[in-house]
This record gives sequence, C-alpha cells and structure tokens, in this order.
Amino acid sequence: MISAKILSWVTFVYFASFTGYLIGLIRGRDRWARLASWTAAAGLLAHTAALLLRWRASYALGMGHAPLSNLYESLVFFAWAVVFLYLLVEWRTRNRTPGVFVVPVAFLLMAYASISPGVSDRIQPLIPALQSNWLTSHVITCFMGYAAFTVAFGLAILHLIKNRQRKPGREPSRFLTLIPDEHDLEELLYQSVLLGFVFLTLGIITGSVWAHYAWGTYWSWDPKETWSLVTWVIYAGLLHARYVRGWRGRRLAVLALVGFAAMLFTYLGVNYLPSLHAYM
Repeated sequence: MISAKILSWVTFVYFASFTGYLIGLIRGRDRWARLASWTAAAGLLAHTAALLLRWRASYALGMGHAPLSNLYESLVFFAWAVVFLYLLVEWRTRNRTPGVFVVPVAFLLMAYASISPGVSDRIQPLIPALQSNWLTSHVITCFMGYAAFTVAFGLAILHLIKNRQRKPGREPSRFLTLIPDEHDLEELLYQSVLLGFVFLTLGIITGSVWAHYAWGTYWSWDPKETWSLVTWVIYAGLLHARYVRGWRGRRLAVLALVGFAAMLFTYLGVNYLPSLHAYM
C-alpha cells in the first residue's frame, strides 16, 4: 500500500528533523535548526498526503471511513497532530529549540506504528461500535489535545533546563542563549496546556455522546474513560494553580510532565487493561 510506504519514509524524515534540531541546540547554531524545520515541514506534507491516500483507499475497498479507526491509524494521526501544532508554535514564536523535544515524540509514535508486532497497517472494516459519525469528531479533538500537551511537554523540559542553567555559580551552556526566556516559556506552556485542555474537554464530551449512542450509557467508568478524567483533572489543576494560586516556574513545568505521563498512560497504558476501548 503506497500510503504505508510513504509513512515509513516519513518516520525517517522526522528522525532527520530531530537530528537537525539536536545539532542546532548543542552547537548553538540556528542554521541546523532552520534546516530541521524545513525537513519537518516536508515530512508533514508527505504525512498529510499519505493520510489522504489512505482515506481514499478505504473508499476504494468499500469501507469508506477516515483513517482514525485503529491503533495504527491513531498513532499516525497523533504524530501528524504533534508536528502540525509544533510547527504552528514555531512559526508564531520564531524559536526552534522546542523541536528537539517535541519532534522525537512524533518520530517515536511513527516508529512504534511501523515496527510494533501488535500494530497492523491494514485498512480494516469498522466494528459496529465505531460505525458512527461521532468517530471523527471524538478522535480528532482528543488527539489535537494530546498533541498540544506534547508541545507543552517539550516546553516544560526547556523551562527546567533554563531554570537549572541559571542557578548562581553555574556557568551557562553555549546553547542557553537560543532558549527563550523563562517567562516566555511559561506563557507558551500555559497556552499549550489551555489549548489541549479545551480539545480534551471536547473529546470527553463527544466521547460521552458516542458512548450513549454505541452502548446506551454516557459514562461507564471504563479504564480509558477513567484515565481520561484523571488526565483532565491534572491539567485542570495546572490551569487552576497558575491562574488562581499564582504558581510559576518549576512547579508548573513539573506538573506539565506529570500530565504528559498520565496522557500517555491514557492513550497506550490502558490498552493492556480490559476495556471497551481496546481497539484504540
């Protein structure tokens, strides 16, 4: 299948992009990071084309559904959303340093989709529970939220690095000047979490409506539902801590990392538990 071959090459393109970001950060030269940005953008274009080709192929096979219905397709879309949102942030801020921590997440998602023995790249017919127009809206909102949280994860790591390097008596690293100011990083982190929180909230709402349509109940405390709520509460706590309690700096960055870990468990960890969402 041509879309699967394109996606396999996109995996290596994202790895090349990550390498460029890493070299640029270590050597303190924006030239490498700029090349990495163009590489990531090229990968995103090919990634988009592959998703559209896969969507078209599903109709040719008589199945006719968006490429969002199984673990392979969700991994691929998750990676697409991560790169898409990251490049938007990079374009807005004109700073490329977060790419060294965000783009490798997309690479790892694509690599896992390609080499994991439990993940099939075949286009499969929808099971009855997935035969709903709510599928697309639910999956897109959830994974756009996950992607925003991934960008926040990269910003949180940068914030911790910047904070550590600025300790009295510590000689600043060569690449420190490339990293945005701590205040700017914190503001970007907050905005990324806020965007992800809105998308995740919409994802939970659309998922509840879909669950009522498919299983006759809005909420059943399924492991995926429960951990989605846990993730939602963690990020709600982060937003509350900053806006109401006035938390700043390191504490917010650490809480963003905790939220990212919970999000990953929500997405992948609960697949090892008995769940109505085992297919995702």
